[in-house]
Amino acid sequence: MYVKPRQGHNDRLLAFAKHWEFVPRACAPYRARTKGKDERGVGYVKHNALAGREFASFAALEAHLEQWVREIADVRVHGTTGEAPIARFAREAAALKSIAGKPPFTASRLLQRRVQADCCVEVERNAYSVPWRLIGEPVHVELGGGQVRIFHAGRQVAEHVERLGRRERAVLAEHYVGVAKAWPPSAMTATANELLRPLAEYETLAGGSW
Repeated sequence: MYVKPRQGHNDRLLAFAKHWEFVPRACAPYRARTKGKDERGVGYVKHNALAGREFASFAALEAHLEQWVREIADVRVHGTTGEAPIARFAREAAALKSIAGKPPFTASRLLQRRVQADCCVEVERNAYSVPWRLIGEPVHVELGGGQVRIFHAGRQVAEHVERLGRRERAVLAEHYVGVAKAWPPSAMTATANELLRPLAEYETLAGGSW
């Protein structure tokens, strides 16, 4: 599910939400109570876990925080929920989705492109088609897992297998329906090299060699 853009949600956040399959929800303006406990939690860590302490290395800091979370933060009774965080997590853990085997978000890339006159967007010197009505429109291109997904106004409009060569074209006939009555199927998968004519043909037409 691709999350529709909302006020206050930038494209990078929406791509992150799509990758990890969650829906971002902004708090209501001027209503701090809708922000939850996020900012308060930062203050708790600063004053309870870090204030007045020094660490010889970053590794020592990490070890201290791991111990602090395990022995203090997770077992205290939370002032709002009235129960220890570790107990609440154990009760709700079954509702969480496994991320085992899912690549990190950094394995995906989100690019901005504009649809060219040939109904395609160019990514790393290869062309990928979109519906012809989007000519001239800005789109977002997501690369990941060997796929190229193209979005317009928050909606996916095209998906192609990523081309690994150069000057290749990934073109779907359905993207030209309504603008091209007959499109040879061979042209749908032809690469740029296949569309080039030998110079000898031009020499013949010109009446001799150059």
